[in-house]
Order: sequence, then structure tokens, then C-alpha cells
Amino acid sequence: MEPIELNKRQVEILDIVKENGPITGEQIADRLHLTRSTLRPDLAILTMAGYLDARPRVGYFYSGKKTGQAISDTMTKWKVKDFQSVPVVIQEHISVYDAICQLFLEDVGSMFVVNKTGILTGVVSRKDLLRISIGNQDLNKMPVHMMMTRMPNITVCHKDDSLLSAAQLLMDRQIDSLPVVKRTDDGLEVVGRVTKTTITRAFLALADEHDI
Repeated sequence: MEPIELNKRQVEILDIVKENGPITGEQIADRLHLTRSTLRPDLAILTMAGYLDARPRVGYFYSGKKTGQAISDTMTKWKVKDFQSVPVVIQEHISVYDAICQLFLEDVGSMFVVNKTGILTGVVSRKDLLRISIGNQDLNKMPVHMMMTRMPNITVCHKDDSLLSAAQLLMDRQIDSLPVVKRTDDGLEVVGRVTKTTITRAFLALADEHDI
């Protein structure tokens, strides 16, 4: 894994910690005239990348590492099941109009479509629904299964997959979410979802745990 390239603020944080460590996040923020929440992503990246170490109720101190290997080691330990959220699921027989209403009510980018037995059969995204609504079709009469992306053209992940592999799938397929599935005798049952927001939350988790 290539070493990460630090931005100007991250370099400033390293200089402050080198000279004053151990030092708390609040103290670093004060020196930079910023809020603690503004610095949280930078501190999380520097810690997971191995540049900084942190101890609860003590603060951050410079670890001397200059490799991106630490972030790889941390990410490979995270599992999808540790960060997955509740999936937004709709039945394949509902109308496209109802699907649009559900999308806005849930405020999500994609919804997973299931059959009567709860097995995954498709996915609809905000772009899909926008595209179909531009035409002259009667959205109240068109069932969602007529315009959804169907299996096997759906990218999925499993709860025991690494979060890193799920993040790679999101990037490679250029999609905003993945259904977390469990294999049953009838097919794939949706048990969760992973989104780009999930990945962001994972990167911030370390800083939140230390609460420094």
C-alpha cells in the first residue's frame, strides 16, 4: 500500500504533536483556531495511518511511523456486520409512484426489491426512478419490477466480509449502496446495507472511541 499524501493541515497537526505531545484534540484545535469536530477526520486518518497514536484521557503523541500499512491493517479487521445499517426494502409488486414516495420518505439513494417470500430480486436507485418518471408512463400503474435492476446484475456483500472489500466494491461499481445478504434455500435474504456514508462513519469511529 502506498504511503498516504498528507494535506497542509495534517502536516501542521503532526508538527504540533511532535513538539507538544501528548496533547488532546481540543488543545490541537485551539492552536489551529478550529473546532474539535473539524479536526476529527484529520486526526482519525493520521492515527489509522500510523503517524499518531492516542490514549484515552492522555492525548495524541507522535508515533514516528511513516507508512500507510497501519491503515490497511486496521481496515482489514473491520467487518461489514460491525457497521451495516438497516436496509430499506420494498415489494416488487408496488407501483413506481409508491417506490418514489418511499425513497423520499426514507431519504436514501437506493432501495432493495424483494418478492413475497422476502428474497432479493432487484434494486432501484434514485437515478432509475428519476429516469422513468421523465417519460409519459403512468407511474401508478407500472410495477417497480418492470424497471428495477435484476439479479444477477446486483452487487452484494455478506456480513462477514471485510469492510474494506465492501468499500472497494462501492468504488469499482460506482454505486451508492450494497445489500448485505444471507443465503437461504430460496435465495438471498437482505439483512442490512452498506453505503458510502457507512465507510465515512468507519473512518471516524476510532477518534470517537477515544473521545479525546
